[in-house]
Amino acid sequence: MAFSPPSSPARRLDSNYEARLKSPGRQFRPSPSRRKSLLSSPGSSPGASTTPKRDRSVYSDRFIPSRSGTQLETGFSLLGADDNGPGSGNKSTTSGGGAGGAGGGTGANAAGTDTKEGFSTYSMLLRSELLGLEASPQRKVGSPSASVVSSSPGGGAEVKDSPEQRSGPGSGGRGMHASPGRNLFRFKAPRQTALDLKKSFNMSPIGPNSPNLMSSPRKAKRKIPKTPFKVLDAPALQDDFYLNLVDWSSQNVLAVGLGSCVYLWSACTSKVTKLCDLGQHDWVTSVCWTQRGHHIAIGTNHGYVELWDAAKCSKIRVMSGHGARVGCLSWTSNQLASGSRDRSILLRDVRQPSSYLKKLTGHKQEVCGLKWSFDDQQLASGGNDNKLMIWNHHSTSPVLRFAEHTAAVKAIAWNPHQNGFLASGGGTADRCIRFWNTLTGTPIKCIDTGSQVCNLMFAKNVNELVSTHGYSLNQIIIWRVPQMTKVATLTGHLTRVLYLACSPDAQTIVTGAGDETLRFWNVFPAPKNKDGSRLGTSLLFPSGADIR
Repeated sequence: MAFSPPSSPARRLDSNYEARLKSPGRQFRPSPSRRKSLLSSPGSSPGASTTPKRDRSVYSDRFIPSRSGTQLETGFSLLGADDNGPGSGNKSTTSGGGAGGAGGGTGANAAGTDTKEGFSTYSMLLRSELLGLEASPQRKVGSPSASVVSSSPGGGAEVKDSPEQRSGPGSGGRGMHASPGRNLFRFKAPRQTALDLKKSFNMSPIGPNSPNLMSSPRKAKRKIPKTPFKVLDAPALQDDFYLNLVDWSSQNVLAVGLGSCVYLWSACTSKVTKLCDLGQHDWVTSVCWTQRGHHIAIGTNHGYVELWDAAKCSKIRVMSGHGARVGCLSWTSNQLASGSRDRSILLRDVRQPSSYLKKLTGHKQEVCGLKWSFDDQQLASGGNDNKLMIWNHHSTSPVLRFAEHTAAVKAIAWNPHQNGFLASGGGTADRCIRFWNTLTGTPIKCIDTGSQVCNLMFAKNVNELVSTHGYSLNQIIIWRVPQMTKVATLTGHLTRVLYLACSPDAQTIVTGAGDETLRFWNVFPAPKNKDGSRLGTSLLFPSGADIR
């Protein structure tokens, strides 16, 4: 069968391509008309512009890493034989941190704090050597090229170069940030300084500012003693969650209700005075000093409130109105609020002859917590009905009612640094500390403490909160507000810590428990002077600052 060629004419090869096939050794350039046709797009019209479009995407194989956010202490960690290097910080932080340890958690927290500070110093040293950022963690370096460091909440540090460090080519290549006010297009010859001469002949493997970084003095840390500096016996101190038997006056006198008696202990002289004895058929259920500290109100099991002069040890008057024991008291300048087992709150003016002015009813069970705000405008009450209520002077019904707690609310504290900021704690079934904004009536935060919350108290000198706990930990916790991170955990009481009071200089707290002991702890710093230094003693009571 003969092969027949296709009917269509054969397609000619491109002339340049055909020439390259015939003469491989020669180099051929396309003709001008061919170059013009190659540059023009296939779908373009003859009159369109033949200028090729430049691709704006710039590709490069050069990679410039950014190490500003790198954890250098992790990448350059050196582990020793005991694995106590920077990479083993988590082990020391988590060991003994359980809530059930008697004292291991506190030591672990302290060790974790030291480890974090060591990480910060080590990180700043690496940044100084590798990235040229001359800085020190929360300390001042005595060189003119030191940087300003502000610690961030996440544990890192924000480095801000000083003007001397950004001063251009004469910085020896350390400063990498150009000053915004410098003209980049103006030539300026670098000046050689004494620091540059030291760098030129420096034989040390580290920079000149690194020794200053390592040897500069650290910021002194506040250390809270883990043991009480004084312990007093308190025989017959009742182990009752609903009572309030310890209070510290502004005159530096501690009042304690023991059975049917009230005793006064002077922190200045350590002298003990028996104020009163209610007899065999009645006993003390609450004590509360006036704001000036000259008079004290005593609640009894029979529902009476007695007012006593502490200096003369004489009874001023007896106020009735309750039908059951008075478990909590709270003073303003002249008004006294008393909460009772009969589920009512009575507002009394001690300047008037009547027993009480108003009767506040709202709780369904015993009122066990009562506290006036620092501006004397709001009264917070907690009850065994798991309710927290806010009252004012103008109404006999609560203006706010919170029902989030699932156990009795005894622990109540107002923040002296922020108006309308209230903290409350629940009993064994609740175990939570809750924060409220009483100006808007909204909850702020809830912290599960893991044990019964017996007392709450805000510090006056710092933004911290003290909480005492019962079953099953029996501990005292210092919290940093508002982060609610633990500053210290104090242990020592054998039973639940039911009573809490603070000294007039706001540095010492006293705790009482059913183990019949009163323990004194130094937990808060002294107030600050105008220059930032701490005062050694109280201005109002210099002799009372030192407890004997």
